[in-house]
Amino acid sequence: MSRIPLKTDSQIAKMRESGRLTYQTLQLMESLVRPGVSTKELDQAAYAFITSHGGVPSFLNYHGYPATICASVNEQVVHGIPGDYVLKDGDIVSIDVGACLGGWHGDAARTFLVGEVDESVKKLVEVTRQCFFEGLKYAEEGRYVEDISRAIEEHAVKHGYGVVRELTGHGIGRRMHEEPEVLNYVPRIKRESVRLECGMTIAIEPMINMGRAAVRFMPDGWTVVTADRKHSAHYENTVAITAGGPIILTAE
Repeated sequence: MSRIPLKTDSQIAKMRESGRLTYQTLQLMESLVRPGVSTKELDQAAYAFITSHGGVPSFLNYHGYPATICASVNEQVVHGIPGDYVLKDGDIVSIDVGACLGGWHGDAARTFLVGEVDESVKKLVEVTRQCFFEGLKYAEEGRYVEDISRAIEEHAVKHGYGVVRELTGHGIGRRMHEEPEVLNYVPRIKRESVRLECGMTIAIEPMINMGRAAVRFMPDGWTVVTADRKHSAHYENTVAITAGGPIILTAE
Protein backbone atom coordinates (compact mmCIF):
# COMPACT_ATOMS: atom_id res chain seq x y z
CA MET A 1 0.00 0.00 0.00
CA SER A 2 1.25 3.46 -0.92
CA ARG A 3 2.44 5.62 2.00
CA ILE A 4 1.57 8.66 -0.10
CA PRO A 5 -1.85 10.05 0.84
CA LEU A 6 -4.26 9.89 -2.10
CA LYS A 7 -7.13 12.36 -2.10
CA THR A 8 -10.70 11.80 -3.22
CA ASP A 9 -12.41 14.14 -5.66
CA SER A 10 -14.21 15.85 -2.79
CA GLN A 11 -10.96 16.32 -0.88
CA ILE A 12 -9.29 17.79 -3.96
CA ALA A 13 -12.25 20.18 -4.23
CA LYS A 14 -11.54 21.30 -0.66
CA MET A 15 -7.89 21.79 -1.51
CA ARG A 16 -9.03 23.85 -4.47
CA GLU A 17 -10.61 26.29 -2.03
CA SER A 18 -7.46 26.64 0.07
CA GLY A 19 -5.46 26.87 -3.14
CA ARG A 20 -7.65 29.68 -4.43
CA LEU A 21 -7.15 31.63 -1.21
CA THR A 22 -3.39 31.09 -1.52
CA TYR A 23 -3.48 32.34 -5.11
CA GLN A 24 -5.54 35.40 -4.16
CA THR A 25 -3.04 36.22 -1.43
CA LEU A 26 -0.25 36.19 -4.01
CA GLN A 27 -2.33 38.44 -6.24
CA LEU A 28 -2.61 40.86 -3.33
CA MET A 29 1.14 40.68 -2.79
CA GLU A 30 1.78 41.50 -6.43
CA SER A 31 -0.43 44.57 -6.17
CA LEU A 32 1.50 45.79 -3.11
CA VAL A 33 5.08 45.08 -4.23
CA ARG A 34 6.78 48.37 -5.13
CA PRO A 35 9.76 50.46 -4.07
CA GLY A 36 9.33 51.82 -0.56
CA VAL A 37 7.31 48.91 0.87
CA SER A 38 8.85 46.80 3.61
CA THR A 39 8.65 43.03 3.63
CA LYS A 40 7.03 43.28 7.06
CA GLU A 41 4.21 45.35 5.58
CA LEU A 42 3.65 42.67 2.95
CA ASP A 43 3.52 40.03 5.68
CA GLN A 44 0.98 41.99 7.71
CA ALA A 45 -1.23 42.40 4.64
CA ALA A 46 -1.05 38.68 3.85
CA TYR A 47 -1.99 37.75 7.43
CA ALA A 48 -4.97 40.12 7.43
CA PHE A 49 -6.17 38.85 4.05
CA ILE A 50 -5.95 35.13 4.85
CA THR A 51 -7.56 35.41 8.27
CA SER A 52 -10.32 37.74 7.05
CA HIS A 53 -11.31 35.04 4.56
CA GLY A 54 -11.57 32.36 7.24
CA GLY A 55 -8.16 30.84 6.58
CA VAL A 56 -5.14 30.09 8.73
CA PRO A 57 -1.65 31.04 7.51
CA SER A 58 0.04 27.69 6.91
CA PHE A 59 3.56 28.97 7.55
CA LEU A 60 2.98 30.97 10.73
CA ASN A 61 4.55 29.04 13.65
CA TYR A 62 5.25 26.04 11.39
CA HIS A 63 8.31 24.52 13.07
CA GLY A 64 8.68 27.91 14.71
CA TYR A 65 8.62 30.05 11.55
CA PRO A 66 7.62 33.55 12.73
CA ALA A 67 5.66 34.94 9.77
CA THR A 68 2.80 34.42 7.32
CA ILE A 69 4.91 34.68 4.16
CA CYS A 70 8.48 33.99 3.18
CA ALA A 71 9.89 37.11 1.51
CA SER A 72 13.22 36.38 -0.15
CA VAL A 73 14.97 39.31 -1.83
CA ASN A 74 17.55 39.08 -4.64
CA GLU A 75 20.19 36.49 -3.59
CA GLN A 76 17.86 35.00 -0.98
CA VAL A 77 16.56 31.72 -2.38
CA VAL A 78 13.78 30.89 0.07
CA HIS A 79 12.57 31.32 3.66
CA GLY A 80 13.48 34.98 3.96
CA ILE A 81 11.86 36.30 7.14
CA PRO A 82 9.83 39.50 6.63
CA GLY A 83 11.22 42.47 8.51
CA ASP A 84 12.35 46.06 8.16
CA TYR A 85 13.93 45.64 4.73
CA VAL A 86 12.40 48.19 2.33
CA LEU A 87 12.11 47.09 -1.28
CA LYS A 88 13.99 49.27 -3.73
CA ASP A 89 13.96 49.81 -7.45
CA GLY A 90 15.68 46.92 -9.23
CA ASP A 91 15.03 44.29 -6.55
CA ILE A 92 13.22 41.03 -7.03
CA VAL A 93 11.28 39.43 -4.19
CA SER A 94 10.15 35.82 -4.03
CA ILE A 95 7.01 35.48 -1.94
CA ASP A 96 6.02 32.01 -0.78
CA VAL A 97 2.72 31.62 1.04
CA GLY A 98 0.39 28.92 2.27
CA ALA A 99 -3.23 29.08 3.41
CA CYS A 100 -5.23 26.44 5.25
CA LEU A 101 -9.02 26.14 4.98
CA GLY A 102 -10.97 23.34 6.62
CA GLY A 103 -7.78 21.49 7.47
CA TRP A 104 -6.42 21.48 3.90
CA HIS A 105 -3.36 23.41 2.75
CA GLY A 106 -2.49 25.34 -0.38
CA ASP A 107 1.09 26.39 -1.13
CA ALA A 108 2.41 28.64 -3.91
CA ALA A 109 5.21 31.09 -4.68
CA ARG A 110 6.03 33.79 -7.20
CA THR A 111 9.01 36.05 -7.82
CA PHE A 112 7.96 39.66 -8.36
CA LEU A 113 9.88 42.48 -10.03
CA VAL A 114 10.30 45.70 -8.05
CA GLY A 115 10.35 48.74 -10.31
CA GLU A 116 12.85 48.69 -13.18
CA VAL A 117 14.75 45.40 -13.11
CA ASP A 118 17.80 44.44 -15.17
CA GLU A 119 16.94 42.39 -18.27
CA SER A 120 19.17 39.52 -17.21
CA VAL A 121 17.28 39.23 -13.94
CA LYS A 122 13.94 39.43 -15.72
CA LYS A 123 15.07 36.50 -17.84
CA LEU A 124 15.91 34.47 -14.71
CA VAL A 125 12.42 35.08 -13.32
CA GLU A 126 10.74 34.12 -16.59
CA VAL A 127 12.83 30.98 -17.11
CA THR A 128 12.04 29.88 -13.55
CA ARG A 129 8.33 30.24 -14.34
CA GLN A 130 8.85 28.25 -17.52
CA CYS A 131 10.63 25.52 -15.53
CA PHE A 132 7.44 24.96 -13.55
CA PHE A 133 5.35 24.54 -16.69
CA GLU A 134 7.93 22.26 -18.28
CA GLY A 135 7.68 20.04 -15.22
CA LEU A 136 3.88 20.27 -15.20
CA LYS A 137 3.77 18.59 -18.61
CA TYR A 138 4.88 15.37 -16.93
CA ALA A 139 2.57 15.55 -13.88
CA GLU A 140 0.37 12.80 -15.27
CA GLU A 141 -0.91 9.49 -14.00
CA GLY A 142 1.55 6.71 -14.86
CA ARG A 143 4.58 8.96 -15.21
CA TYR A 144 7.19 9.39 -12.49
CA VAL A 145 8.22 12.23 -10.21
CA GLU A 146 11.65 11.99 -11.83
CA ASP A 147 10.08 12.96 -15.16
CA ILE A 148 9.03 16.27 -13.60
CA SER A 149 12.48 16.72 -12.06
CA ARG A 150 14.27 16.07 -15.34
CA ALA A 151 12.14 18.54 -17.29
CA ILE A 152 12.78 21.30 -14.74
CA GLU A 153 16.51 20.68 -14.61
CA GLU A 154 16.97 20.46 -18.37
CA HIS A 155 15.16 23.74 -18.99
CA ALA A 156 17.17 25.61 -16.34
CA VAL A 157 20.52 24.18 -17.43
CA LYS A 158 19.74 25.00 -21.06
CA HIS A 159 19.73 28.65 -20.04
CA GLY A 160 22.94 28.35 -18.02
CA TYR A 161 21.35 28.51 -14.57
CA GLY A 162 22.00 26.57 -11.38
CA VAL A 163 19.31 24.32 -9.90
CA VAL A 164 19.09 24.32 -6.10
CA ARG A 165 19.51 20.81 -4.71
CA GLU A 166 19.15 21.24 -0.96
CA LEU A 167 15.47 22.28 -1.16
CA THR A 168 12.67 20.51 -2.98
CA GLY A 169 9.00 20.35 -3.80
CA HIS A 170 6.78 18.03 -1.81
CA GLY A 171 3.46 16.35 -1.32
CA ILE A 172 0.79 18.43 0.39
CA GLY A 173 -2.69 17.95 1.83
CA ARG A 174 -3.77 17.85 5.44
CA ARG A 175 -0.12 18.45 6.24
CA MET A 176 2.06 21.11 4.66
CA HIS A 177 4.72 18.57 3.78
CA GLU A 178 3.87 15.01 2.79
CA GLU A 179 5.43 12.39 0.58
CA PRO A 180 6.61 12.37 -2.15
CA GLU A 181 9.66 14.58 -2.36
CA VAL A 182 9.65 16.44 -5.69
CA LEU A 183 13.21 17.24 -6.69
CA ASN A 184 14.06 19.90 -9.26
CA TYR A 185 16.91 17.80 -10.63
CA VAL A 186 17.74 14.14 -11.28
CA PRO A 187 20.22 12.75 -8.74
CA ARG A 188 23.48 11.42 -10.17
CA ILE A 189 23.09 8.30 -8.04
CA LYS A 190 20.12 6.42 -9.43
CA ARG A 191 17.27 5.80 -7.03
CA GLU A 192 13.75 4.51 -7.36
CA SER A 193 11.33 7.20 -8.49
CA VAL A 194 7.73 7.49 -7.33
CA ARG A 195 5.07 6.64 -9.89
CA LEU A 196 2.37 9.29 -10.10
CA GLU A 197 -1.17 8.19 -9.22
CA CYS A 198 -4.55 9.88 -9.42
CA GLY A 199 -5.29 11.57 -6.12
CA MET A 200 -1.74 12.68 -5.41
CA THR A 201 -1.37 16.37 -4.61
CA ILE A 202 2.09 17.85 -4.92
CA ALA A 203 3.82 21.21 -4.72
CA ILE A 204 6.10 21.67 -7.72
CA GLU A 205 8.52 24.51 -7.02
CA PRO A 206 11.60 25.25 -9.11
CA MET A 207 14.23 27.30 -7.26
CA ILE A 208 16.68 28.51 -9.88
CA ASN A 209 19.90 30.49 -9.44
CA MET A 210 21.44 32.91 -11.90
CA GLY A 211 24.85 31.54 -11.02
CA ARG A 212 25.96 28.35 -9.33
CA ALA A 213 23.58 25.91 -7.69
CA ALA A 214 25.29 26.07 -4.29
CA VAL A 215 23.48 27.73 -1.40
CA ARG A 216 24.24 28.76 2.18
CA PHE A 217 21.99 28.57 5.24
CA MET A 218 22.03 31.75 7.30
CA PRO A 219 22.40 32.01 11.08
CA ASP A 220 18.71 32.90 11.59
CA GLY A 221 17.98 29.21 10.93
CA TRP A 222 15.66 29.94 8.01
CA THR A 223 17.01 32.17 5.26
CA VAL A 224 18.81 30.41 2.40
CA VAL A 225 21.02 32.44 0.06
CA THR A 226 23.05 31.69 -3.06
CA ALA A 227 26.66 30.92 -2.24
CA ASP A 228 27.90 33.28 -4.96
CA ARG A 229 25.33 35.95 -3.96
CA LYS A 230 23.82 36.04 -7.43
CA HIS A 231 20.04 36.34 -7.80
CA SER A 232 17.62 33.46 -7.35
CA ALA A 233 13.98 33.01 -8.38
CA HIS A 234 11.15 30.76 -7.19
CA TYR A 235 7.87 29.66 -8.77
CA GLU A 236 5.46 27.20 -7.15
CA ASN A 237 1.96 25.81 -7.40
CA THR A 238 0.00 23.06 -5.71
CA VAL A 239 -0.99 20.48 -8.32
CA ALA A 240 -3.46 17.57 -8.28
CA ILE A 241 -2.83 14.45 -10.36
CA THR A 242 -6.13 13.43 -11.99
CA ALA A 243 -7.32 11.11 -14.75
CA GLY A 244 -7.91 14.18 -16.90
CA GLY A 245 -4.39 15.53 -16.40
CA PRO A 246 -2.78 17.82 -13.83
CA ILE A 247 -4.88 20.53 -12.21
CA ILE A 248 -3.25 23.61 -10.70
CA LEU A 249 -5.08 24.10 -7.42
CA THR A 250 -3.43 27.43 -6.58
CA ALA A 251 -5.16 29.32 -9.39
CA GLU A 252 -8.14 31.62 -9.81
